[in-house]
Amino acid sequence: MKKYIVLLLLTSFAFGQQTPASKQTKSILIIGGKAHIGNGKIIENSLISIKDGKIAAIGDATVMKVIQHDLTIDAHGKEIYPGFIAPNATLGLVEIDAVKASDDESELGEMNPHIRSIIAYNSESGLVEVARPNGVLLAQIAPRGGRISGTSSIVQLDAWNWEDAVVKENDGIHLNWPRSYSRAGWWAEPGGIQPNKKYDDQTTEIQDFFNNAKAYAASTVSVRDIPYEAMKGIENGNKRLYIHADGEKEIIDAILFKKKNNIQKMTIIGGYYAFKNAALLVENNVSVLLRRVHDLPMLEDEDVNLPFKNAKLLSDAGVLVGLQNEGDMERMQARNLPFYAGTCVAWGMDKEKALQLITLNSAKILGIDTNYGSLETGKSATLFISDGDALDMKTNNISTALIDGRQISLESHQTELYERYKEKFENK
Repeated sequence: MKKYIVLLLLTSFAFGQQTPASKQTKSILIIGGKAHIGNGKIIENSLISIKDGKIAAIGDATVMKVIQHDLTIDAHGKEIYPGFIAPNATLGLVEIDAVKASDDESELGEMNPHIRSIIAYNSESGLVEVARPNGVLLAQIAPRGGRISGTSSIVQLDAWNWEDAVVKENDGIHLNWPRSYSRAGWWAEPGGIQPNKKYDDQTTEIQDFFNNAKAYAASTVSVRDIPYEAMKGIENGNKRLYIHADGEKEIIDAILFKKKNNIQKMTIIGGYYAFKNAALLVENNVSVLLRRVHDLPMLEDEDVNLPFKNAKLLSDAGVLVGLQNEGDMERMQARNLPFYAGTCVAWGMDKEKALQLITLNSAKILGIDTNYGSLETGKSATLFISDGDALDMKTNNISTALIDGRQISLESHQTELYERYKEKFENK
């Protein structure tokens, strides 16, 4: 009986999967919309020409000459945005949390830089499809577990398979920094905060692994060591080191680790207390992919609104910051990414700067900003048109979405169910 239940669940998720759009062959002109460029600028009455998957031209429709295109989209009264980017996501790695056969987000072992999450990415996941109608069109697929979880890659969210989806393969390695403290007791009998007596040993193990990987890279040994080989690129900047850490001490130690090992590109993921080290982050060119905005404070005696204010604190200090969504039900909640940015606006951040948290800032951190993250001539035509403010869940209603100039489907299992039961009850 159990196997039939599992089959039914998996079938229900596959039901809504849409066929990926074909390569763009016809030129597209979008005219009249309010274009949010993604770099802080706005064009109130825009004209966007799209050819061969790229933005051929963009500017003010009142001064630009309109040239005949194969397809014209009237966007008057609507808003145009770059496709939103979900960093540090596990979309396509887990379908149903309770079904182990559909869970492929982590591997056994502690030091796994050679584990490539892209190999396990399921481009036909129902959860990938659900993220698109809110404007999430790109994602960094990242592994979980262990001390070094593995290597992430970046994908666009409309493809037959991972090979078609990949935008940037093996962009960086994810390291879970040890905690300097631990909590004792349980929710009914809190035991307070205790220092992690193994902290120094755990950080030494990390340093030893990096030392060994560096020695391996400089050696001429004939026997391949795949984990050490996967570390190549960290020191010269071909790969970024993503360090998952929230505490003030942990972030300081991670920055010292960067300096000691001459790591060119490093990003803190989580960064709850990064605002306390903002000057140090800026000085050492360390960016932050901030933990989930819609969350409770980490400590009971601190500002209950700190998760809402965190992005502004970092941005105002000059830190390059983006938003990510790691945590409970993270795959299902990936669709809420734009509303995290909207919450940052509600707590004092300029709306266009908040938009950058999920567009150009994330693109810069992930190393894809030459082609994605903003609406600029020569960049990929990965964008969408909304009836209203895309950072507001009440008004973000997307009518058209393009990935590399391909007009993708915005249907999903949920929208199909909506239409089905809408028809049922309206006919009564």
